[in-house]
Formats: sequence, structure tokens, C-alpha cells
Amino acid sequence: MGDSDEELLSRVAGGDPAAVRALVARKLPRLLSLAGRMLGDAPEAEDVAQEAFLRVWKQAPKWRPGAARFDTWLHRVALNLCYDRLRRRREVATAEPPERADEGPAPDRGLEASDTGRRVAQALQALPERQREAIVLCHYQELGNIEAAAVMGVSVEALESLLGRGRRALRAALADLKEP
Repeated sequence: MGDSDEELLSRVAGGDPAAVRALVARKLPRLLSLAGRMLGDAPEAEDVAQEAFLRVWKQAPKWRPGAARFDTWLHRVALNLCYDRLRRRREVATAEPPERADEGPAPDRGLEASDTGRRVAQALQALPERQREAIVLCHYQELGNIEAAAVMGVSVEALESLLGRGRRALRAALADLKEP
């Protein structure tokens, strides 16, 4: 399996380029997935992942094993960066509405699976932030309820409530996708 996260962090703190590459290779796919699902925008997700890794490099010399799980801390950092971006989106005021591309399926689309994926992504983006966060952590990041609750800073019961409401909202938004 290789080095533990704590061993890699220790080597990163010492300036070991191989440890940096190993940590990025290990954590980048999940960070991109988390940020992509929270923001619905791949370039923004890449920016969030980059900023999260910058914080890892800054924090590595101060990291104390046992104080917190590295994955939990890294998920929290990425989620906070996502929330910062989501807040900025709401604060942007424009004189004119932006031009919008046709949101209907392209004529050559034809693949029902990609249309379904797009619909699921849209429904996920329409959820309240905390419900979306719970769904993303548990279903897309595959965290257990205890770990997801720790990342979110809520009790397991509160997480389960958020999951239940989020699932119901998704079910309602996607009700027409059910097979006949």
C-alpha cells in the first residue's frame, strides 16, 4: 500500500518531491470529484483542489498525527473552499443577465445515459448546500456516516436527516426517470 498519509505528510514537510507526487496522486481524484460535484464546474473544481494542496504544503510542517484524520481535515478544507466559491457566486451582481446556452439536449446527443447523468447533476446542484454536501460525501466520496458527520461537523443523526431530505428531494426531482 505504501506510506501512510502521516508518513507522506512528514516527508512533504521535509521537502521530499516524491512524497508530494505520491500524496497528489493519492488524493487528487477524490478532491476533484468532491469539488466537481459541489460546484458543478470542472475548472473551478481544479482550482479548489490546487488551493487545498497549497494548504496541505503549508500545514505539513505543523501537522500532528493523531490530532485529526488527514482525510477528514482535507475534505473539510476542500468543502470550505467550495462554500467560499458558492458564496461568491451568489454575491456577483451583473447589469445584464448572462447569455445562456441552450440547455436542451443537442441534436446528436442521443445517449440516454448522458442525459440522465446531466439531470442527476442538475438535481444535485439544486439541493440546499448541506444536503448536497451530505449526499456527495456519502454517495460519491463513499465516506461512512460517522466520518461524513465528522467532516461536516454534525452529529450522525443530523447527517442522516440531511441525507434523508436530500434523497427525497432527488427522488422527487427525478421521478420521471423511473422505468415504466
